Amino acid sequence: MLLKTKPADVFVDRHNGPDEAAVAQMLRTIGVESLDQLIDETVPAAIRLKRPLNLPAALTERAFLAKFKQIAGQNKIYKNYIGLGYHDTQLPPVIQRNILENPGWYTAYTPYQAEIAQGRLEALLNYQTMIIDLTGLEIANASLLDEGTAAAEAMNMFHSQTKKKNTTKFFVSELVLPQTIDVLRTRATPLGIELVIGDHRTADLTDEALFGAMLQYPAADGQVFDYTDFITQAHAGGLFVTVAADLMALTLLKSPGEMGADVCVGNSQRFGVPMGYGGPHAGFFATKDQFKRVIPGRLIGQSIDAAGNKALRMALQTREQHIRREKATSNICTAQVLLSVLAGMYAVYHGPERIRQFATNIHALAQTLEKALTALGVEQSNEFYFDALNLRLESPELQQAVKREAEAAGLNFRYFDEVRVGISLHQNTEASDVADIVKVFAKVLGKEAGSVEMPADVELTWPASLVRQSDYLTHPIFNTHHSEHEMLRYMKQLENKDLSLAHSMIPLGSCTMKLNATAEMIPVTWPEIGSLHPFAPREQAQGYKQIFEELEAWLCEVTGFAAVSLQPNSGAQGEYAGLLVIRAYHEGRGEGHRNIALIPASAHGTNPASAVMAGMQVVVVKSDEHGSIDVADLKQKAEQHAASLSCLMVTYPSTHGVYEETIIDICRTIHQHGGRVYMDGANMNAQVGLTSPANIGADVCHLNLHKTFCIPHGGGGPGVGPIGVVADLAPYLPGHVVVEIGHEKATGAVSSAPWGSASILPISYAYISMMGGEGLTQATRIAILNANYIKARLEEHYPVLYTGAQGRCAHEMILECRHFKKAGIEVEDIAKRLMDYGYHAPTVSFPVAGTLMVEPTESESKEELDRFCDAMIRIRHEIRAVEEGRADAKDNLLKHAPHTAATIMANEWDRPYTREQAAYPIEYVRAAKFWPAVSRIDSAFGDRNLICACTPIEEYVDAEEKLVETDKGPSY
Repeated sequence: MLLKTKPADVFVDRHNGPDEAAVAQMLRTIGVESLDQLIDETVPAAIRLKRPLNLPAALTERAFLAKFKQIAGQNKIYKNYIGLGYHDTQLPPVIQRNILENPGWYTAYTPYQAEIAQGRLEALLNYQTMIIDLTGLEIANASLLDEGTAAAEAMNMFHSQTKKKNTTKFFVSELVLPQTIDVLRTRATPLGIELVIGDHRTADLTDEALFGAMLQYPAADGQVFDYTDFITQAHAGGLFVTVAADLMALTLLKSPGEMGADVCVGNSQRFGVPMGYGGPHAGFFATKDQFKRVIPGRLIGQSIDAAGNKALRMALQTREQHIRREKATSNICTAQVLLSVLAGMYAVYHGPERIRQFATNIHALAQTLEKALTALGVEQSNEFYFDALNLRLESPELQQAVKREAEAAGLNFRYFDEVRVGISLHQNTEASDVADIVKVFAKVLGKEAGSVEMPADVELTWPASLVRQSDYLTHPIFNTHHSEHEMLRYMKQLENKDLSLAHSMIPLGSCTMKLNATAEMIPVTWPEIGSLHPFAPREQAQGYKQIFEELEAWLCEVTGFAAVSLQPNSGAQGEYAGLLVIRAYHEGRGEGHRNIALIPASAHGTNPASAVMAGMQVVVVKSDEHGSIDVADLKQKAEQHAASLSCLMVTYPSTHGVYEETIIDICRTIHQHGGRVYMDGANMNAQVGLTSPANIGADVCHLNLHKTFCIPHGGGGPGVGPIGVVADLAPYLPGHVVVEIGHEKATGAVSSAPWGSASILPISYAYISMMGGEGLTQATRIAILNANYIKARLEEHYPVLYTGAQGRCAHEMILECRHFKKAGIEVEDIAKRLMDYGYHAPTVSFPVAGTLMVEPTESESKEELDRFCDAMIRIRHEIRAVEEGRADAKDNLLKHAPHTAATIMANEWDRPYTREQAAYPIEYVRAAKFWPAVSRIDSAFGDRNLICACTPIEEYVDAEEKLVETDKGPSY
């Protein structure tokens, strides 16, 4: 017998859900002969690629991991004492294994459907409470992208809230972290804000044009100042003040809130999150109660459910960009949920006493180092410090000698001002490490190094006004789970309350919840990836250099563009960066007056918000009766604004899930009038290998690596949003003030780290490596197949709102639900009832209110698609029972959904349907029941009684506040 040989373990077969037999069955249901026919009927011929993707051959999982181990091995793991907002730390193994490496945590979506996200919501409430306690302020959000962008959001908030007239200036201490100043300058310029950078000790705060100020605590060089008098003076002049602070230092230092700060921002990386060559790390933002209605980002708040039990939800969602659109003060979309959960759990596990001990040990060793170096004759300039010494050497030559000797010993310091050396200690520093540092200086100076030991006691030599007296982390949650057993059980208890991809398909349109393969995730926690400081010498990061260069080249091939920037650390950040590139291009040609951004009415809410942040004026383009861009309206507005046209922002396929046939004509029209085309890459999942942004005519596109390229959503973040550009825009890609990136006419930094969230880029690198060009193309084809299969099964029950010329949808579709209103059934009722079937709802009321947008992705099998369709069809029958009067309009299965285990097990049951109908509406649920943790949540109650910290709700029931706006709930 003759046997054939071929690869037995092909990754593309692991990534794509349907096998060959299932594909054949699905094609018959759709009514086509082949997958090729379906693609031809779906994707317009005019935009199809003429050749296959030119990417390296696909690797097996085993081959990829072996290759990547070699690449990562090129990174050199030095001991880093650079500081500047990034510090070595220790993520407790129990948290690493059970959260960071656990798909139950990293594959969940943003907690818009709060009833099946109570675990993450509690973890985020813990994080908010931690930030509130340590900063001494009254309210904190659930995280921002990083410290630099958090500072920029504070500046924007102050600018929008100041009562002073004609204010255009913002004071920034010269001792703020340099990368933060870089991000602030980038954000300020398009908005017409002037940064006044100087010494806070001599600053003139009487300038009537000033609206705010920013300080660093401890300062970038390690100095610790009491800012109380500065803040008092600023307030007297009508200025708001931001203090950027170090969370570890705040366990010993007086809090910014106690100094009078209006906002405290920073980076929670130090609480257990690896440096990861710059990210991802959760930025934090705390402020006074007076700003709670305008605080940027997401707030987790307490409310009650239908049974009167405490329940958590995302509060005040009317502030979010997808509702406010061009009126939004920010384009924030992605947060850093997974990272803020890690930092919050670090505080839960260690508690206030152990964290304070970490800080005490750090300061004790810093004092020990100062004494040893002073004994060698080295001058230390910081009068008061926490962890960082500012050393002054006698000459630049001596500084370079220290650098050579330190790097030879595997140590990285900060070198600045030609003769300065900065050394910042951290949680992992031991007495032996201090001894090694001292030896470097002793050798360079030709002196003998003395012995170094951890002192038994440490005396705080700071002024009494700087020493923290207030308590923090007093809530029981931070004082209970300090044994590993208790911590493990607590995290598992929270995980069990959340629905994730580990349970079932999450069919969110526009969000692409696809497989995050284990082989892609494994390298993320390797030391070679996590232990590098983003400002370490480039020669120590040759592995990262190879990853960046190859990933950029592959993304260029996929998009058809000439260059890519990996810096933007969210999709919304990518939008903003892309628009800044267009803005800089026009200015470079002497056409800085071009400021009109045409944006379709159906666009994602971040689009107009990003345009406003980039200093552009939004002009909305109408949609036609088919939901596509009204080309006549677009041409009229492009011609009307030709002299000042900057760009068009367009999503492709459209936000309605259709490949618009007119896209090439649309792009050509914009170019004819001197504008550029920005393509939102949210739907790139339907382009890869079949068409490309450049092939369509776009000039810029951001790519959601957390969607199309498999980085997990992490419960609402992290994300990565790199941008690709055509050749003449490449010189204007983002730069960085600390690390030379190399773009000739670079715009300023949009993120704190030069390559954004560098440590999760290996996930997308792995995905492309194991799929290859043919595999990526097949993934797109299967995504289109899966969507059209669902369409075929559901369209007789739920009309599909928009389709292409031949009746096909792209990778997603909008299901019409508005006509159910006649029977009193809202789209929210369907979303909540799906929880009883074990599913997360599709995207609710976006982009069309009262509808569901479904995207199955290529990763789901036919069996899973059928289970979801069966659930949707059964729910349609339940709706029909209401329509026909067989079920009460208000007292029915949908209105009471979701049904918790406590509801089902209650002694009394007075509902007009059975417990079995409520809990087990379809047979497969019996074998894999997911119980929602709470009943339907009362959103309005939570907004009237705004509680955003770990505080018993009973204390606040009578303290109702009046809503500023009616909460419209989640839109997607």
